[in-house]
Amino acid sequence: MNTLLDIQNLTISFKGNEVIHGISYALAANEILGIVGESGSGKSVSSLAILGLLPKKNAEITGTILYEDQNLVSLRAKDFQRLRGNEISMIFQEPMSSLNPSMTCGKQVEEVLLQHKYCTKKAVKAEVLGLFEKVKLPRVAQMYSSYPHQLSGGQKQRVVIAMAIACKPKVLIADEPTTALDVTVQKEIILLLKELQQENQMGIIFISHDLSLVSEIADQIVVMYQGNIVERGETATLFSNPQHEYTKALLKSKPSLDVRLKKLPTIQDVLAGTVSDVVVTTAERQLRHENMYTKAPLLEVKNVSKSFYSNASLFGKSTEVKAVDDVSFSLYEGETLGLVGESGCGKSTLGNVILQLHKATEGQILYKGVDITKISKYEVRALRKEIQIIFQDPFASLNPRIPVGAAILEPMKVHGLHANDAERKEKVIELLERVRLDASYYGRYPHEFSGGQRQRIGIARTIALQPKLIICDESVSALDISVQAQVLNLLNELKDNFGFTYIFISHDLAVVKYIADQLLVMNDGRIEELGEADAIYANPKSSYTQTLIDAIPKGI
Repeated sequence: MNTLLDIQNLTISFKGNEVIHGISYALAANEILGIVGESGSGKSVSSLAILGLLPKKNAEITGTILYEDQNLVSLRAKDFQRLRGNEISMIFQEPMSSLNPSMTCGKQVEEVLLQHKYCTKKAVKAEVLGLFEKVKLPRVAQMYSSYPHQLSGGQKQRVVIAMAIACKPKVLIADEPTTALDVTVQKEIILLLKELQQENQMGIIFISHDLSLVSEIADQIVVMYQGNIVERGETATLFSNPQHEYTKALLKSKPSLDVRLKKLPTIQDVLAGTVSDVVVTTAERQLRHENMYTKAPLLEVKNVSKSFYSNASLFGKSTEVKAVDDVSFSLYEGETLGLVGESGCGKSTLGNVILQLHKATEGQILYKGVDITKISKYEVRALRKEIQIIFQDPFASLNPRIPVGAAILEPMKVHGLHANDAERKEKVIELLERVRLDASYYGRYPHEFSGGQRQRIGIARTIALQPKLIICDESVSALDISVQAQVLNLLNELKDNFGFTYIFISHDLAVVKYIADQLLVMNDGRIEELGEADAIYANPKSSYTQTLIDAIPKGI
């Protein structure tokens, strides 16, 4: 098989701190190589070295990266410009960050072609429209003239893929190209990459923290841990007979669709040999539900709709978009309601309406028997203490200028909890320890923490007000598998200890099945299906629900 890339004994250091420790692997033509590992394992850093994108002043690289008999480690910046985007291309993890918000999508792809292919300005538009069709974007002429903010997450990712394949590269590096995308969109992107790879005979390096997802696309898999390659092999072999404890840990950390463990195993549990195999039985689950559903509901949503209006022009008619359309359900104290559906189905809007961040256009929302759609602004402020939210992006929801201790203390002060700041500080330290963070973190700033730690800080801030109802809006979607397991365990533990009630919004159906009592499936603003979570997974009544379940990466 023709080798496209041959990486030998690659070592990368930043200011004397070695982060990649002599790794070696090869990529063949027409092959998809999966690189798997948690954040900080060195997946992205080693891939950025291939493209010469590491800062020359800070990064020290030794070893060889051979591409067509030239060592990319010693390649000049000028030569990299010819290679980058033309022969070796990359799909970055966050499409919104890698697209220019001030340029239309069509012009951004045109730029790549004009840089490398010497097309005429007349011919280049037809080429871009053809690329948009190839990546299965709808309404290609409209997409060409649209700005990134006007597209959905999946559409933005397709534009980035079109940009990456514009010059028909021999090597394509896809760095977490489906993270935080809906399961159905994720499946579409996977199938699209496979199709493009076969059509163009490309070699693809597919980077992810999700082994099950990688198994759906990769021929070979390399597993990285703390800057080392700990295991490699053919996908089927690695899944059926993993050798390294870390690979076994990655496979075990993902919630199973068949068995509900009381506590999900983390990487640390597997490596330490302390995995608990206690299962929540069907009988235990039924008994809990019987006790829970005999009481009065904590929250009742009755025929709620939420419409947004936009003007087509100054004198044009306003257009109505029904984001939530006639939704009704009941939520009981101590229950976890899983709320699933694709982007744009109305999940987050419904959460915001319950939080009174948006006012319902129609319907009633009864919290403890009181219709909160009709209460005063003063009463809404008091309600904030009772109904809280854990946001999707913990970094964006924390003020970078405020130490995390002060950020957790602030809502306590606003709502007059505890006698004074000294007492509040004691409570904050207690909360930090409760979410398994050290008391010494009190004075540190958000940028000093990992994604998983920031999510724990967000949880501590949410539970500081001792709320009754917590809305978790995609709160584990961008986390590593093992960190996700830690956060899910923590949410379950806090629910048992404090009697919290959750509305758990997510596009990851495996996670929702693990944590939810009831499942509410939304599609186009309406309820597609509502019922006991296990029953819906076992026997979905709606073809839409079946499509979502079929799209879950199952592994081999």
